[in-house]
Amino acid sequence: MSKMMRIDKLISNMGYGSRKEVKSLIKQGEVSVNDILIDNSSVKISPISDIVKIAGEIVEYKEHIYIMMNKPKGYISATEDNMHKTVLDILDEKYLIYRPYPAGRLDIDTTGLLIITNDGDLTHNIISPKKEIVKRYEAYIQGRVGESEIEAFKNGIYLDKEDYHTLPAKLEIIQRGEISKVIVSIKEGKYHQVKRMFESVGMRVIDLKRLSIGWLDLDEDLAEGDYRELEESEINKLIQIK
Repeated sequence: MSKMMRIDKLISNMGYGSRKEVKSLIKQGEVSVNDILIDNSSVKISPISDIVKIAGEIVEYKEHIYIMMNKPKGYISATEDNMHKTVLDILDEKYLIYRPYPAGRLDIDTTGLLIITNDGDLTHNIISPKKEIVKRYEAYIQGRVGESEIEAFKNGIYLDKEDYHTLPAKLEIIQRGEISKVIVSIKEGKYHQVKRMFESVGMRVIDLKRLSIGWLDLDEDLAEGDYRELEESEINKLIQIK
């Protein structure tokens, strides 16, 4: 059985105006439920099974929205900022009515997989260290990464500024040289964590890109700055995190 909602609350949540403005629309005879005009803003309906229209246009109801973005450099993972553009500045206005926010963060110069949603429970589970959700990153490192670094990451890295020892992490070497290409898998999301882990072993991250969160991989067809809504199967992969 679907949850019942007041008609004015539903319409307002979908971005058609404030509750006061929506009540005015209802009084003007602009709103119908199942093709029957209503004049009472307190009427409760099922957002799933009832068909709501405003001036003949169907109001599409979504409780939650899930967007995959290939975050570009130069944008911060926040809803607003006085200094920099945020990832929400990239989104079409039709998504902003759901009041989404980044589920976790990527640094301003880090690219890759970012989930933008309004599902608070999911966001909590993605960022909670207790859930130990694996996040995979592709990184280019200044220096020759070797077995000693692999072992150090495996044992966890001590971050002296926080007096914190990270959980064990997996470090895979894809290409070794003056600039090494690696894959790093961590189960936390401390501030600048991957960069600080390499700094702790005397190396510097040149470029960083997140490839996956849990069972969800970044869509390779998404260029930096592109985004799309998740498909049902992808949402289910995220839901498994719960």
